[in-house]
Amino acid sequence: MLACRRRPVPHTPVWFMRQAGRALPEYLRLREGVPMLESCARPDMIVEITMQPMRRYGVDAAIFFSDIVVPLKAIGIDLDIKPGVGPVIADPIRDAAGLEALRPLEPGDVPYVTEAVQGLVGELGATPLIGFAGGPFTLASYLIEGGPSKNQERTKAMMYGEPELWDRLMGRLADITIAFLKVQIAAGASAIQVFDSWVGSVAPEDYRASVLPHTGRIFAEIEQFGVPRIHFGVGTGELLGLMGEAGADVVGVDWRVPLDEAVRRVEPGKALQGNLDPAVLFAPWETVERRALDVLARGRTAEGHVFNLGHGVLPSTNPDVLARLVDLVHEASTAR
Repeated sequence: MLACRRRPVPHTPVWFMRQAGRALPEYLRLREGVPMLESCARPDMIVEITMQPMRRYGVDAAIFFSDIVVPLKAIGIDLDIKPGVGPVIADPIRDAAGLEALRPLEPGDVPYVTEAVQGLVGELGATPLIGFAGGPFTLASYLIEGGPSKNQERTKAMMYGEPELWDRLMGRLADITIAFLKVQIAAGASAIQVFDSWVGSVAPEDYRASVLPHTGRIFAEIEQFGVPRIHFGVGTGELLGLMGEAGADVVGVDWRVPLDEAVRRVEPGKALQGNLDPAVLFAPWETVERRALDVLARGRTAEGHVFNLGHGVLPSTNPDVLARLVDLVHEASTAR
């Protein structure tokens, strides 16, 4: 929390995107036979999965276990998360009539989120819980494409060719994201992160015109609660400055842009989060150590730095390496 607010810290804090999940054998045992969306709707499972990495690693924050499509499912969108594929939408939204499916999200739609967050806050004590939501571009992409897409062709076609329809869709998704984050904050989340995973496919001028107004409204609505706001996307090196402009307190940086370069791209008054390449964790420890120390050194040029990976923990990552990495980050940053 101190690092997010650009205040002095006893050591550089560290947590990992997807620290809870497929890299942990206890997660795989718990999830056996339980569909992903069911696990995201059962408070007992949400609490247990969120807490599993807290028992293994000395990370400085927990990240709420959920999925970006959970609020869409909660308002009645016919979707499923298919193993090895990702979210699949039964009836993609590609015209004005399709927008009618996107009704507002109410707290009563996600009582399991409130219950799980409250339970986690009780278990975590002084350790912060980071709330979680998907960014509007990425949610729009799944809804328009019908599932994961490499090229986002239908999504971009609507953004380029039907700007009024696009704005209405993005506006409704921003409302849903705001409501989903408010539920988590009201239940006790200490900070929030918006994952706009696929927004890196958008050119800067299109981001400014077609995405920034909606993302900016999300962060503006959350500002009143006084919790740190983190914004992350993949492949967003060219958008880092604009993502800072959107209003987050912390800009997440993937592994492609060194943190000292990210400092130059992001306006003053922001902390940075990142950005060790997740694939580095498969190299010999000497390489992991050298690369992590380099991230720490570059992170010291930022006004605040939260150590993280440049994307999520990969499924076959050795949990012992993550535990060792946490210790390294704490020890190396304390000794400076």
